[in-house]
Amino acid sequence: MSLVTQIIATADNELRYPTIGELQAIENYLRTGEQRIKTISILRDKEKDIIQKASKTLFQIHPEYIAPGGNAQGARKRSLCLRDYGWYLRLVTYGVLAGDKDAIEKIGVIGVREMYNSLGVPIIGMIDAVQCLKQATLELIPEEDAKMITSYFDFIIRGMS
Repeated sequence: MSLVTQIIATADNELRYPTIGELQAIENYLRTGEQRIKTISILRDKEKDIIQKASKTLFQIHPEYIAPGGNAQGARKRSLCLRDYGWYLRLVTYGVLAGDKDAIEKIGVIGVREMYNSLGVPIIGMIDAVQCLKQATLELIPEEDAKMITSYFDFIIRGMS
C-alpha cells in the first residue's frame, strides 16, 4: 500500500479528513517522486553489479559458505543465494516507490527467519547479505538518496533479527 493509500484508508477508517501532518507527508511524497524513481532506476540498472559486489563481500566475511559443505557451495547453491539477494533489492525498490515499508513487510519479512531456519540457512548470513547489499547500493547512488533507501534495508535487517 502506498503512503497516499495508507493515509486515505486510515482517515476513512477513523471517519475524518487527513490531518495537516498527513497532508504534509503526502506533499513530501509527491515532491520526492522524481528522486525516488531515479533511485529505483539506478538499483534496477545496477542490480547485477550490486549483487556481485555484495556477494563478494559476504563470502569474504563468511568464506565457510562457499567452502565444501557450505550453504553456497557450488554454482547451483550460489545462484540460489544470489536470487534471494536480487529479491531483497527489489523489495527495497518497492518500499522506495510506495514511500512505505508495508509492501516489504507483507511480501518479504513476515516469516523469513523461520523459512531460512527451516532450510538450514544461517540467518546471520542473510542479515549480513542484506547489510552487504545495502553497502554496495550506497556506493552507487548519490549521497542525497542514501537516506531514502537506508531505512528500507534496515527494516529488512530488523525483520530478520
